[in-house]
Amino acid sequence: MENGTDSFYFRFTMFVNIGSYYYVAFVFSLLLYSFIVSANLVIILVISRERSLHQPMYMFIALLSVNSLYGSTGFFPRFLMDLVSDSHLISRPACFIQTYVIYTYGCCEMTILGIMAYDRYVAVCQPLHYHRKMTSKTVFILIVIAWFFPNLFLTVIISLSTKLPLCGNEIQRVYCANWNVVKLSCVPTSVNNAVGMLLTISIVFLPLLFVLFTYLRIVVVCWNKSAEFKGKVLQSCLPHIVSFVIYSIAGFCDIALSRYDPDELNPFVAVILSLEFVVIPPVLNPLVYGLKLPEIRRHIIRMIPRYKRKSVRTTPAYFMTVISSTQTMGTH
Repeated sequence: MENGTDSFYFRFTMFVNIGSYYYVAFVFSLLLYSFIVSANLVIILVISRERSLHQPMYMFIALLSVNSLYGSTGFFPRFLMDLVSDSHLISRPACFIQTYVIYTYGCCEMTILGIMAYDRYVAVCQPLHYHRKMTSKTVFILIVIAWFFPNLFLTVIISLSTKLPLCGNEIQRVYCANWNVVKLSCVPTSVNNAVGMLLTISIVFLPLLFVLFTYLRIVVVCWNKSAEFKGKVLQSCLPHIVSFVIYSIAGFCDIALSRYDPDELNPFVAVILSLEFVVIPPVLNPLVYGLKLPEIRRHIIRMIPRYKRKSVRTTPAYFMTVISSTQTMGTH
């Protein structure tokens, strides 16, 4: 197996031995995945159904939920299988497909957060030009950019990785990661390293700097404004700030773990750090936007059947029907 050029399978080495608790971990992970799918589908359904939410900010939030479903689907089904398996083997084609899905999810998350920051920047700093700048065509172009460039870069990177001759088959992760595969190479990987660095700068650090710049400009604009204006801006921007901070921390942990030797860490800590990137943002994003933004929260509440019955009974039409029926009964 060590003459890895002929090996068709990779083996995950970070599935620590937790005995019978594997089934507890399986049930918890299944419930977590079910919540991610349900919560993000609710956000997408609410925004697509309500015409009042067909605005750039809400369209980008729906895009964020679509990306969360995409990334979670690339990770959880395979992870659930490995939890109840003894071998933890994955074929090379399946490994590279999972790497592509998870990495495009991660890069698209950052580019989507970047275009959301631009949307908030225009709304706060150039409110009179907002509808002229954030047209349907502009929103479409921004969405295409947010998806196209990460997929283009990742296609190049994964293609380079698939051509490497490998001298091993052990991946120190619970899912396939490109750098862990590249480290198994029998030949120098300077080209892979250079392209990977270019990807990190263009898809991670440039959006990061852009988000910081836009919020610096927003702070400058709000500096001498009224407390009411600042409150409205904070209500509009806070969910995005929270999502951005959460994702930045999770992404930093993933990058640090890729460059750090997992053998020097506690196995449980290493597993938790590797899971943050693919678990925490998809879980927290729908909670942050669904609970914090009043427009989305109100429409979600209206979807609850009990609330619907209660709201129907408190409408003027309901009271008129009750009064009319009472009068009819009185005539008899």
